[in-house]
Amino acid sequence: QVQLVESGGGSVQAGGSLRLSCAYSGPAKTRVLLGWFRQSPGKEREGVASLHTFAGHIYYADSVKGRFTISQDNAKKTVYLLMDNLKVEDTAMYYCAAGWGGLWSYTENYNYWGQGTQVTVSS
Repeated sequence: QVQLVESGGGSVQAGGSLRLSCAYSGPAKTRVLLGWFRQSPGKEREGVASLHTFAGHIYYADSVKGRFTISQDNAKKTVYLLMDNLKVEDTAMYYCAAGWGGLWSYTENYNYWGQGTQVTVSS
């Protein structure tokens, strides 16, 4: 059974930082990709960052490069998303996701999703 539980969302002013956490469980083969997505009202869910747990590759959306950092702690079975220099446009529900592989930014390549955690950035 695969479970993903996010935490760490909240409200912050523009320029601030937040760290999201996602505690995961389940076989390693079910989480070849561990990623973060976000969705704001009226918009499609978009990939923010992901890591290939077998190859060690890390991917970022252009909009967050240089500001967000994805990392994993195997001992704690947790993946993190450190978000620095937050902007108002980063406001969204953030989801942790796990998948078998494929293109990192495609939601279709992720089989398991967390419940989401809200991030609100004010000006």
